[in-house]
Amino acid sequence: MNINGKTAIVTGGAHRVGRAITLELARAGANVVINFHSSAEKAKNTADEATSHGVGALTVQADIANEDQIIQMVAAAHQEFGSVDILVNSADPFDPTPFPTNDSSAWHRKINTAIHGAFYCANAAAPLMLDRGEGVIINIVDLSVWKPSRGFAAHSVAKAGLMAFTRQLALDLAPTIRANAIAPGPVLPPPDYDEATIERIGNRTLLKRWGKAEDVSQAARFLIEADYITGEVIVVDGGERYAP
Repeated sequence: MNINGKTAIVTGGAHRVGRAITLELARAGANVVINFHSSAEKAKNTADEATSHGVGALTVQADIANEDQIIQMVAAAHQEFGSVDILVNSADPFDPTPFPTNDSSAWHRKINTAIHGAFYCANAAAPLMLDRGEGVIINIVDLSVWKPSRGFAAHSVAKAGLMAFTRQLALDLAPTIRANAIAPGPVLPPPDYDEATIERIGNRTLLKRWGKAEDVSQAARFLIEADYITGEVIVVDGGERYAP
């Protein structure tokens, strides 16, 4: 797909990896729809930077786990720009979910966002893409698809489910819409990590360092532009999956 002149929705597009993807697509000439839940100021700042590249930018507050709000978000994008050509499902809380537990609220919050939210977004955007005869969906997973983390049951299950959903989208929407996934490793330290933790995590990759959010955004651009790839996943982890 030629990104220039297209319209992209990026959920969680106001900060961290979602922001990097938003700006990558803006630099490539796409109008961007920046979904946010509570980061209104960050969304505005991202939109301002996106428009500096000569494209349109729309910020939309929506809870990804709320289907009605997602339908309204996609409709607003279509009304503003006339199309929805690219969907990046990036929004995803990273909360611990110990198992067993007496409180299942964190489990439901994670599954509702990562699985139901991705379904709602794709379900709302796909008909518009099918009508135009072209579209791309990118889902952001991570290494827990292959290596679950202790204490993060919902996260591991959600990412594995999202990878399965990626393959299902590729199958059900072919040949008009392509669907792929990206699995980042350590590309952007959380703000609460101390220097020792950052160094330890970087050293467990084959490249002995952290990556950047832009490493993920470049992979997203590649998958959007690579017209003969669908149903696949690109791992952007500095070799962490294969490190001893």
